[in-house]
Amino acid sequence: LPPCLKPLLLNRPLTLSEKIVYGHLDDPHNQDIDRGRTYLRLRPDRVAMQDATAQMAMLQFISSGLPRVAVPSTIHCDHLIEAQIGGVKDLARAKEVNQEVYNFLSSAGAKYGVGFWKPGSGIIHQIILENYAYPGVMLIGTDSHTPNGGGLGSICIGVGGADAVDVMAGIPWELKCPKVIGVKLTGTLSGWTSPKDVILKVAGILTVKGGTGAIVEYHGPGVDSISCTGMATICNMGAEIGATTSVFPYNHRMRTYLEKTGRGQIAALADEYSDLLVPDEGCEYDQLIELNLDELKPHINGPFTPDLAHPVSDVGAVAEQNGWPLEVKVGLIGSCTNSSYEDMGRAASVAKQALDKGLKCKAQFTVTPGSEQIRATIERDGYSKILGDVGGVVLANACGPCIGQWDRRDVKKGEKNTIVTSFNRNFTARNDANPATHAFVTSPEIVTALAIAGTLNFNPETDFLTAPNGEKFKLDPPNGDELPAKDFDPGQDTYQHPPADGSSMKVDVSPQSNRLQLLEPFDKWSGKDLEDLRVLIKVKGKCTTDHISAAGPWLKFRGHLDNISNNMLIGAVNSENDAVNKIKNHLTGEYGGVPDVARHYKANSVSWVVVGDDNYGEGSSREHAALEPRHLGGRAIIVKSFARIHETNLKKQGLLPLTFSNPSDYDKIRPDDKISIRGLETFTPGKPLSAVVKHSDGSEETLELNHSFNETQIEWFKAGSALNRMKELQH
Repeated sequence: LPPCLKPLLLNRPLTLSEKIVYGHLDDPHNQDIDRGRTYLRLRPDRVAMQDATAQMAMLQFISSGLPRVAVPSTIHCDHLIEAQIGGVKDLARAKEVNQEVYNFLSSAGAKYGVGFWKPGSGIIHQIILENYAYPGVMLIGTDSHTPNGGGLGSICIGVGGADAVDVMAGIPWELKCPKVIGVKLTGTLSGWTSPKDVILKVAGILTVKGGTGAIVEYHGPGVDSISCTGMATICNMGAEIGATTSVFPYNHRMRTYLEKTGRGQIAALADEYSDLLVPDEGCEYDQLIELNLDELKPHINGPFTPDLAHPVSDVGAVAEQNGWPLEVKVGLIGSCTNSSYEDMGRAASVAKQALDKGLKCKAQFTVTPGSEQIRATIERDGYSKILGDVGGVVLANACGPCIGQWDRRDVKKGEKNTIVTSFNRNFTARNDANPATHAFVTSPEIVTALAIAGTLNFNPETDFLTAPNGEKFKLDPPNGDELPAKDFDPGQDTYQHPPADGSSMKVDVSPQSNRLQLLEPFDKWSGKDLEDLRVLIKVKGKCTTDHISAAGPWLKFRGHLDNISNNMLIGAVNSENDAVNKIKNHLTGEYGGVPDVARHYKANSVSWVVVGDDNYGEGSSREHAALEPRHLGGRAIIVKSFARIHETNLKKQGLLPLTFSNPSDYDKIRPDDKISIRGLETFTPGKPLSAVVKHSDGSEETLELNHSFNETQIEWFKAGSALNRMKELQH
């Protein structure tokens, strides 16, 4: 932290996140700092992009006309590998199917100075933890689970691709000054309780929107009982409470992890400046939660939302009351949240106890290593064999089922069933595209125990299993080394460093491609109020970015805006008829799919709005959920409240994210209304806009709409998008 900063601006004790965030201010002397109110202009140290979001980010960077990225940046191939048979075959098939996209990302990376982690290298967040995160760094990543790096004392924030383009272009990056939620940990983790249970419990307390606009900062004596990778697990799933990011203070567990991953010099520096890498005594939090780890029990959250928290001891009874299927069909461990060496070791210790008694998993069981380094090391140290012997299939080092890249064949679509995972998110149909799948998230060791038992109605702390010989036995609590006794085995080298000068490199995008499409600039604002906008759809209830732009089979079109727009809002519930992807076309009077009606309106020069509920756009950082409505003729998204990343993504693409000043005004909007948005000619920060709502019966009413635009963001709107504005400023 620059020594001039503290007395100059604030003259008070700082939280850890404040030290790191304010230490990256572009112009600290002239920056107004007020938590939850002002916008900060920041200079992050690096950018990381996963391959599904990197396509659009690199297409936007190419259209910016800049020759090379201004900060160290990397692309990670982890999202496009579908789990079907097993790691080796699935990876080979992915390389073949996605060859065009991988070639584009590899050549664009080489040309513009971006490192390229090839398919098979591992999941972006695990690679960042192993290589790029360190105490005090500020990193932005085009994936909502980027906060994983907080386990190493980093401020790592998930953003949309357009934000990454700003940072890669050397432009200060804007973030609303976060509030800070403190979570004080006391006591010690032990027995079946794992780091995952901390965030499962916190999600139950804060809910899916309780962290919005805030950084969650863990502190207190309980921190030292959690491994570095365990802290990363907790920060990773902080995305599920809407938090900007989460962070832990520097301690000896982080030092050990840095040393084990070949970064001893960074550990030595962190030791030297350790007072800057912990919160100041007497610092103040906007909210404080206290958690005693001695009393924390193993948890399992779900189904359909990650904040529905249950102690494992209760979930069987709760499932019976609610009619959730008790039989566990599949247990899935791994993912970016829980695929560390320690996680795999603890799961293997549970599996070995079952094997020793002659038992295997009753459920299907899959294992997703987080990185090539983890895969190679758990294979060398025997964990893979144990997990395989108990019935596990080791999948590729990739996201796989966690993001819906799963060719699941054991149940039919629409068949009610239960799966348990060590993932982070469990929205309807997310993992397997089956809306009747009840997905629960928990720790890898609990997943393993439930997969062996084959039922949700099993508490490993108290219940007995029956061996084939009739012997009843109880599982001992899991144990696993935090880090390998020998060094990590790096496995295959899967990294391509960009050449010093890539200007002569060619990046080809075929006009005939159905996977990639160069971007055309969006139209500028007309200079007038927006009149008589149609309501495309009034969305009822939860509407995540999965509902707005589904992943799974649609991931292959992430580099082709027109093709992927065919999934726009096909998962959202229409308030008019409680149906999905069935809305009325008010030009023809017929019902059709959401993208089809939007395309018809656009072809007839009819602009439209979406009306939505609370926490609209929660979940993934995918900016396609903002690009698609803009591409198909949308002008504004009017809701009760937004999730942070999605609101920013909408602004970046020249749309108007607006909120009802009075949330109950949502009920006044009818599907056949026409809405005019007034006040745009005097559009200024802090001044509400108004919506004149014309009902089909001839009556009208005027509603107040709030917005969170600042001066810069209003310029994006006027230019048609942030990218258009960037180009204007270059000339």
